[in-house]
Amino acid sequence: MGSTAAALLLLLAAVPAVFAVTFKVGDNAGWAGGVDYTTWVSGKTFRVGDTLEFKYGPSHSVSVVDKADYDGCETSRPTQSFSDGDTKINLTRVGAIHFLCPSPGHCLGGMKLAVPVLAAVSSAPSPSPSGPSPSPSPGNAENVKNAESKRTMSYGMIGVTMVLMYGVIR
Repeated sequence: MGSTAAALLLLLAAVPAVFAVTFKVGDNAGWAGGVDYTTWVSGKTFRVGDTLEFKYGPSHSVSVVDKADYDGCETSRPTQSFSDGDTKINLTRVGAIHFLCPSPGHCLGGMKLAVPVLAAVSSAPSPSPSGPSPSPSPGNAENVKNAESKRTMSYGMIGVTMVLMYGVIR
């Protein structure tokens, strides 16, 4: 019985992780000047449990700010700051999360990102509401396709895991 409980706990701990998707901010361009991050966000679905990966050079960094500071490109009051060149930020709450580059002039030049975060998926995805889908931008369509295929693969992994766990428990 103890091994059965341990196996179930292991399964329950693993399930949320298989739903997560890592998004590379800016795709191949990374976190850099000259990228339209509003366009990059469009068409993507960000959920609690997903991760944003910011890759950037030494002249950039990442600050998490509130909406007012995001709107005004105010860099002096970040709630979090990162400068390691490869920052991974786990999305842990529902709502908009705002990021900017605090280097002088970078935010005003467009290096800012607002990410709308939805609740984590707890069951099979529901159908999209009818109506036109946003047009994928260049470079965006592949990222959307990859994120959705990762989510779909995750459901398959859950199924395989459950079958294997059933065999262990029996």
